[in-house]
Amino acid sequence: MSTVPATTEKKEDYRKLTGAQKAAILMMSIDEENASKILSTMNDEEIKEISNTMASLGTVSSETVERLFLDFVESMSSSGVVVGTFDSTERLLMKALGKDRVDGIMEDIRGPAGRTTWDKLGNVNEEVLATYLKNEYPQTIALVLSKIKSDHAARVLTVFPEELAMEVIMRMLGMEAVKKEVLDGVEKTLRVEFMSNLAKTQRRDTHEVMADIFNNFDRNTEAKFMGHLEQKSTDSAERIRALMFTFEDLKKIDPAGFQALMRNIPKEKLAVAMKGASETVKEMFFKSMSERAAKLLREDMEVLGPVRLKDVDEAQMAIVAVAKDLAAKGEIVIAGDTGEDQLVY
Repeated sequence: MSTVPATTEKKEDYRKLTGAQKAAILMMSIDEENASKILSTMNDEEIKEISNTMASLGTVSSETVERLFLDFVESMSSSGVVVGTFDSTERLLMKALGKDRVDGIMEDIRGPAGRTTWDKLGNVNEEVLATYLKNEYPQTIALVLSKIKSDHAARVLTVFPEELAMEVIMRMLGMEAVKKEVLDGVEKTLRVEFMSNLAKTQRRDTHEVMADIFNNFDRNTEAKFMGHLEQKSTDSAERIRALMFTFEDLKKIDPAGFQALMRNIPKEKLAVAMKGASETVKEMFFKSMSERAAKLLREDMEVLGPVRLKDVDEAQMAIVAVAKDLAAKGEIVIAGDTGEDQLVY
């Protein structure tokens, strides 16, 4: 009686997986926070389908999970597989529809989520929206802020200079019914001038997306997948590595920016994160503190004793996330390796 090798059986099991099953395994393999973010982008039917599939999965071997992640990494990084992008979608639509219709559709796809322009504005970062609106008349700003959600309007107002913010508040308080044609004109201007330009700037290379994913792996998982990727595509591996931002990259922040980072990082994470830092990065943190604060941090690190690598990775990722958020807001500068962003004193 002949037997089938175990490795062959595992390959056959993987090939039999449906798309829904692969998605379910992927969802159950990542942390709850990221899984919930993905679920929030799905409609009710998609959530029901993936939930039913997750509930009926049973036991999935570690080999199957690893094979799934490797395929996912390869499909995101290799040009030799089918990857849906804005450009490929646009090319397909151009074969069936006129340019004007395609331009309108692609602007909606590339822009923030929402059925109407006002809905879409509610999903635009308050810093970005405030930067655009501060060049408009206070009455126009007041009209726009009155049409978006109050919590988002509040965040936008806090970004404005105080004098402009008060002017807008007074205009909003004295605002009367706005004629439909005026409202339509403002909405059209926002859609044509702001939303379309915003959509064009939001295209992301798949390697940037994958670099963000790799940033959220623990170091063992990152090393494993990066090793596999280097074997399949050296160029992709190098591009992803260049785009990644790690805890060690904090040394690229200028001294003033490091002070801003220190004011914003979760203090309970610092001692744990420092346990796995290089001496260079440790010294940067110590130099940015008072002598007493540095002494207390060293004592906290000693009291901790041995710390799990998983906990160190999580603490470092939390601090990196703060640094990236501050950089995106323009509050700190992270110098590039090329030297183009270095500061001259």
